[in-house]
Amino acid sequence: MKTFDELYAELHRKVAEGDPSSSTVALIAQGVHAVGKKVVEEAAEAWMAAEHEGKQRTAEEIAQLLYQAQALMLASGVTLSDVYECL
Repeated sequence: MKTFDELYAELHRKVAEGDPSSSTVALIAQGVHAVGKKVVEEAAEAWMAAEHEGKQRTAEEIAQLLYQAQALMLASGVTLSDVYECL
């Protein structure tokens, strides 16, 4: 288990290192448009899970949504501090 901040640090490190085996690095290299499409896809899947698949599947889909949201943050140069200022 990891926190939102820990996930961001992990993804940030992978991107900074340019890990060629990282699917995160590959996705972010495709740019904001590609990452944004993944955010929309995961948001829809989280919604459908909440409507039809129960608590566990909803949690799994929300976890994927949070991951993709952080990938979008990295692709667009947004930091955790930037987001926390808006909460």
